[in-house]
Amino acid sequence: MEAYYNCLRNKNKKVRLLTMDGQQYQGTIVDVDYNNVYLRPDRGGSVRTSAFYPYGYGYGNEILTLSLFTLLAIALI
Repeated sequence: MEAYYNCLRNKNKKVRLLTMDGQQYQGTIVDVDYNNVYLRPDRGGSVRTSAFYPYGYGYGNEILTLSLFTLLAIALI
């Protein structure tokens, strides 16, 4: 639950997320639910995704869906 509350506090802020498998993602948190964090990657970054955003807010292919259970660290940038 700690990852959920950390992401919720940092919603609409630019962050760098580190996952348990060593991957790093940089962008803006656009939404959080109890299972996932939805990240809009920075333009020109190395992350490309076609992740599905279930709420239909119109972000299209720009949103990366990450499981909260795989997050290791969150840093503001």
